Amino acid sequence: MLQVYLSGRLFGARFGEGPVRVVALHGWGRSHRDYEPAFGRGIVDEGLAPIPASVVAVDLPGFGASPPPVEPWSTAGYGQLIADLIEEVATDSVVVVGHSFGGRVAARLAASRGDLVAGLVLAGVPLRLAGAGAGRPVRRPAVRFRVARSLSRWGLVSEGTMERARRRYGSADYGAASGVMREVLVRTVQEVYDDDLARIACPVEIVWGENDTEVGVESARLLAGVLKRSRLRVVPGAGHLIPTEVPGALLGTTVEVLEEAGIGRCH
Repeated sequence: MLQVYLSGRLFGARFGEGPVRVVALHGWGRSHRDYEPAFGRGIVDEGLAPIPASVVAVDLPGFGASPPPVEPWSTAGYGQLIADLIEEVATDSVVVVGHSFGGRVAARLAASRGDLVAGLVLAGVPLRLAGAGAGRPVRRPAVRFRVARSLSRWGLVSEGTMERARRRYGSADYGAASGVMREVLVRTVQEVYDDDLARIACPVEIVWGENDTEVGVESARLLAGVLKRSRLRVVPGAGHLIPTEVPGALLGTTVEVLEEAGIGRCH
């Protein structure tokens, strides 16, 4: 059942019983429903034991049922909203699960509000590092697109022509986004995380698909080497959509972080 958080700024679902000890953040273009297989009804189908706590999975602003931000946020802006959510739904620090874009938000949150984050689970997260280039590289736009953009700045091509160029030469995510969410995408893909990762002190489990073609396993290995308290688990045969492809692996990894963070005992 869809639930309302922060007076309608966020929508999502709550899985399980007991106090909220896990908050789950989805990837770009996805929704809280990605976490149903790991934390909701799907655990019965997988024959898994649920964690003895509640999980809140939300639709990040601009996705699912949650309204978009009023301005083009960075991941720090998203992180601040999730900090507000944790303070509303939990009485203590939580484990934050972040897939892809949601993992970017989780990393920013853990770096800035470590008091709220007892542990992290990062799956398929494109976290760029200035020195090493982790995650998907930011590719230079095609020559034809750069020419069209320059002409547009001089008022020599129409907005319709520019939009066709954006859809032809931009990424699938860029082509599907519009308005403020397109601006959010452009802003967040440029971010680097060196300083944030250096500030993360909580235990971090990195779970990655062996066949992830969106963010390759080499990026996961690089992250594992940068974070202070991290452990990498590569799932054979899995791709980028860890929450839906291998929910059992995600659930098991979350339980391990709960244990390491000293949050209850999961049997």
